Amino acid sequence: MILFPAIDLKDGRCVRLVRGEMSAATVFNDDPPAQARSFAAAGARWLHVVDLDGAFAGAARNQSAVDAILAATDMRVQLGGGIRSAEAIAFWLIRGAARVVLGTVALTDPTLVRQACRDWPGRIVLALDARHGKVAVEGWARTSEVSALDLALAFEDAGAAAIVHTDIERDGVLGGANVAATADLARRLKTPVIASGGIAALADIAVLKACGCVAGAILGRALYDGRIDLAAALALAEA
Repeated sequence: MILFPAIDLKDGRCVRLVRGEMSAATVFNDDPPAQARSFAAAGARWLHVVDLDGAFAGAARNQSAVDAILAATDMRVQLGGGIRSAEAIAFWLIRGAARVVLGTVALTDPTLVRQACRDWPGRIVLALDARHGKVAVEGWARTSEVSALDLALAFEDAGAAAIVHTDIERDGVLGGANVAATADLARRLKTPVIASGGIAALADIAVLKACGCVAGAILGRALYDGRIDLAAALALAEA
């Protein structure tokens, strides 16, 4: 199982939110590239980066911080937040991101997502951010009537590299991952599923790994709070 330490960017700084609420942002580091280097030093090979301002605006708002992160380490960066056009997808993949994460456009412009998967094989990830099982978009500001499972199944033949499944109600509150929902999704799909939201302890990682069907997990606040030691988590995930 692959672990993705996360850097969420707001106003050029590393923050964590509670259930996606921008008003509840806690700043953990004013130096995103330094944060990336610390994750690399612990042994991480992947990094999950989200431009939170971009997710609300629908276009990049933290480009300089992302550029600095891309230049800081050799980690492969999985980047999301406001990427909603073919031009934006190409811009970041050419600029050095290993993958881009598409969320809102999976619901609003499925043709774009399918074409991106064809144009950039192995480099497009879908974000299924769910509130009570329904997909939320536009920085989680709007909740649709489409279930995460239905949207995932609609893209099963698209060729996405992975699906990030986030339980919004658990995100940033350290209450434990929604293992049941994530594992159920993973068992129904051929596309690899990455768990996100609520992971608070090594035990949560162990439970996800024991499912045998979850391909990865994104770690956020628990790393910044010191509840999880990244080196120990990586050793557990890779054992």
